Amino acid sequence: MRTTRTTGAEPRTAAKSLTGRLTPYGFISPTAALLFVLMFIPIAMVMGYSLMDNVITNKHPEFVGLDNYVKVLSNGVLPTAVLNTAIFTIVSVIAHLVLGLLFAMMLNTKLLSNLTTGLFRVIYVLPWLFTVAIIAILWRLLLNPNGVINYVLVGLGITPTGIEWLSTPGTALLAVTFINIWAGYPFYMVSLLAGLQGIPTDLYEAAKVDGASALQQFWHMTLPQLKPIIISMSLLDVIWTSQQFALIWMTTGGGPINATEMLSTFTYKLAFSNYEFSQASASAVLLLIVSTVLAYVYARYQKARE
Repeated sequence: MRTTRTTGAEPRTAAKSLTGRLTPYGFISPTAALLFVLMFIPIAMVMGYSLMDNVITNKHPEFVGLDNYVKVLSNGVLPTAVLNTAIFTIVSVIAHLVLGLLFAMMLNTKLLSNLTTGLFRVIYVLPWLFTVAIIAILWRLLLNPNGVINYVLVGLGITPTGIEWLSTPGTALLAVTFINIWAGYPFYMVSLLAGLQGIPTDLYEAAKVDGASALQQFWHMTLPQLKPIIISMSLLDVIWTSQQFALIWMTTGGGPINATEMLSTFTYKLAFSNYEFSQASASAVLLLIVSTVLAYVYARYQKARE
């Protein structure tokens, strides 16, 4: 009888198979470790702080349960912050979409020469190139009572004196919303322009043959083709705009008299103006929940698209 001799081929094959399965995890392990240290651990700490007596300023904080959440939800400034955030977000997102679509369609038209189109592209995309700090300083100078905008309005006789755009309760929210719209529409414009250029021209030629007007082509052809892009960008814009902090803080600081108080500035002031770090942590957790819900909706939509 002939006996089969066992070799080391099978163990080597198993080792290679195991190495092949573990290799992808090796590649993502640095990123996973970074996320764990910079995101998951801080989130867990903030959640813990929200359940304790005032941390940082108290050497021996005690567990208080949901008391901080009750205090935040019963804070008289919170309804104002929620309303301002809702107005700021809704108006900004709608204006971003409308302006971005209008400018994208203008840049996509064949009525303009290549030189003119290129010039307009540079001009329209400029707000996207500036940092938040530059945008805030630029518009604070422009909206100053002695600034260019008031100079033009007074010169045209629209107003007898300069308006305190960022210091008047009746105009502050309008002003910061306008600044945010100006800074954010290029994101829509660039994305929608790419979408417009991806629509086959055969569809429009067939529609013209069938006698469809320009408005009918836009409503029944252009918008349906752009619908996936519009929904994706709108969901992202809602998440980003509702969390806007830097622009508000560097222009109005949430004032005057809470006229531009947002959920982000409300949370910041709880921590670094009132030194209520536990309440600020509770407010941050509530914001995290809202953001998580919005992110879940966005992820579900993207999965449904695929």
